[in-house]
Amino acid sequence: MIDARAVVSPEARLAADVSVGPFAVIGPGVEIGPRTIVGPHALINGPTVLGADNHVFQFASIGDAPQDKKYRGEPTRLVVGDRNVFREYCTVNRGTTHDKGVTRIGDDNLFMASAHVAHDCVVGSKTVFANGAVLGGHVEIGDWVILGGLSAVHQFARVGAHAFLAGGAMARQDVPPYVMVAGDPAAPHAVNAEGLKRRGFTEEQIRAIREAYRILYRSELKLSEALERLEPLARDRPELRIFVDFIRSSTRSIVR
Repeated sequence: MIDARAVVSPEARLAADVSVGPFAVIGPGVEIGPRTIVGPHALINGPTVLGADNHVFQFASIGDAPQDKKYRGEPTRLVVGDRNVFREYCTVNRGTTHDKGVTRIGDDNLFMASAHVAHDCVVGSKTVFANGAVLGGHVEIGDWVILGGLSAVHQFARVGAHAFLAGGAMARQDVPPYVMVAGDPAAPHAVNAEGLKRRGFTEEQIRAIREAYRILYRSELKLSEALERLEPLARDRPELRIFVDFIRSSTRSIVR
């Protein structure tokens, strides 16, 4: 399963059924789980752990050193879950000692060509990064988030679950769950209702989320006042509790 023209470090650990294409390079400290495919000319450096059923396409660079001037070669890590796809020229960097020392990626994510995940990021599961979508360092991305082509998230910002960044959106502040943003700087436009329907949210849940969005973005209330209005609504609605708790925990403020 390993092409004779590939370069695989003797200090790497690969499951027996991992496939490695010609001219791929797998460095020391790399662990690759079952049924993972590493395409030709791909590079995986360590310390990096990839789970099962991942697919790294040609010319992708996974687990190399962080692009951080303060990095001095410390043994930081990249940890990747299962069933992720990294397309051509995708780059994912390890963490730094200025955070937790690890970049983490969940399961079932699609990183299209030229997408970039910087050091110390945390990416959830079932996300889509369209071509050229990029994250600065220390960014957190929730489950089911979609980043349109050439969109970007500023370092230390967060994007909540089920949010949607339109193509070219520049998110300098936190994007709450369920919210669609567009523009530079990114501004809220609507609730990602279509995405929520596809993921099994009921009409009642979507109506509640729309009302929460209206209170936050259309009522001309101050943020503190909007949160006071939202808090009673969130008591019996888990989908709104996620929304309110995300806003309360923001340190960069939210897009408004």
